Amino acid sequence: MKAYVFPGQGAQFTGMGKDLYDNYASAKALFEKANEILGFEISKIMFEGTAEELKETKVTQPAIFLHSVILAKMMGENFKPEMVAGHSLGELSALTAVGTLSFEDGLKIVSKRALAMQAACEHQESTMAAILGLEDAVVEQVCNDIDGVVVAANYNCPGQLVISGEVPAVEKACEILKEKGAKRALLLPVGGAFHSPLMEPAREELAAAIEATNFNTPNCPVYQNVTTTAVKDVDAIKANLISQLTAPVKWTQSVQNMIADGASEFIEVGPGRALQGMIKKVDRSLATSSASVE
Repeated sequence: MKAYVFPGQGAQFTGMGKDLYDNYASAKALFEKANEILGFEISKIMFEGTAEELKETKVTQPAIFLHSVILAKMMGENFKPEMVAGHSLGELSALTAVGTLSFEDGLKIVSKRALAMQAACEHQESTMAAILGLEDAVVEQVCNDIDGVVVAANYNCPGQLVISGEVPAVEKACEILKEKGAKRALLLPVGGAFHSPLMEPAREELAAAIEATNFNTPNCPVYQNVTTTAVKDVDAIKANLISQLTAPVKWTQSVQNMIADGASEFIEVGPGRALQGMIKKVDRSLATSSASVE
């Protein structure tokens, strides 16, 4: 079975989506519609912006969403997923690609999500760190034992877990985890503590936007970050999307469940190849590739 997966923040690069804009009139129209909806020329930043400009959360999230969703649309009949999943932000790209959200509504929610997360980051200094080479349970235990907010945030693949929280708590956790044998405990260049309790103000804002938006039943099962299992029920999809901002991204577990349910080929739709690398670490035997229009 074919599973299509959609990347999250960090996959952006200068020039992303320009080939679609240049070669397909319908893609160009969607980029121009996006500029109009967002109120700024995101296409110009995507095609010509600096890494610094692209790194701003309010730009990054819509940019990755646009690249992924427009690519899926340009694939036309070749985009036939039997199941989908998205990493964090990528979940909204996946839901739009399978018809749960319209292009316009998906983009509006992504923009609101990005702005709300950026505001939550500015409200309190916070960060994330990648922990490599330790069992998940060891990382979870260390986080639980530390005073202050620090939690497991992204279960990316076996041996790679990202933690998130207040700066002193994350720094302390890194120190202890290195003592416990982590190969690396590295602070990440991110705006704040995504997928932690510190995103509560953003979660409340996103909840209001999601409740006010029309959701359709997806045309195939969606494996969501929060529950990791196949979902098609619209109310469950909305609840999981809202919970996602303060809950961990259980990517490893989602991929394992997709494999258990018959996925043998994973196709990454959007910028970069990060998800393919993570999926290979879950199971080396799986076929992985990047989506293309041809």
